[in-house]
Amino acid sequence: MTSEQTRVDFWFDPSCPWAWMTSRWVDEVSQHRDLDVTWHIMSLAVLNEDRDDLPEAYKAFFPRALRYTRLVAAASELHGAAIVKPLYDALGTRIHPGGSTDSDAVIAGALDEVGLPAEFAAYADSDEYDPQMRASHFDGIQRVGQDVGTPVIAVNGVAFFGPVISPAPKGEMALTLWDGVVAAASYDGFFELKRSRTRDPQFD
Repeated sequence: MTSEQTRVDFWFDPSCPWAWMTSRWVDEVSQHRDLDVTWHIMSLAVLNEDRDDLPEAYKAFFPRALRYTRLVAAASELHGAAIVKPLYDALGTRIHPGGSTDSDAVIAGALDEVGLPAEFAAYADSDEYDPQMRASHFDGIQRVGQDVGTPVIAVNGVAFFGPVISPAPKGEMALTLWDGVVAAASYDGFFELKRSRTRDPQFD
């Protein structure tokens, strides 16, 4: 197996359970492969802002999701890219395996965990860094097309939607899947591989 470093860009919405599991898989792979991962914010609320055909229950989720994306965007702009992954981890742990839908509590706990002041929560309700958040979002989407969601992952500059996985694989299986994704990314003519989901997100 080559020891050459692999450049990875990962776009996530903190609220997306599928992105969460894919990110846990990338974390697992990072322990055994030389990855240079950059984490980027994207937004399900922005992705779906012009759609009128969505269930009302799904639409009702977007304001909460937008609070998290705005918070991460502000943290990235004010504290640098290094804060993005720790903040994502802190938010996601509370949202996904933690099961919390109380965004105020999630945000307060996450900020405390990463060492940001409680007052920073105000950025979750501010559009001050929306231009940067939207630019990051569309940077990821433009690499894969409009008919996708989160996560978007780019391997050495070649971007895909997904992989969508449940649960996040570990050990040798995690590496087997990773090597397959790297192999797919190495062929310029590879575009799509998909099957219907047969299970819900399964968190550790």
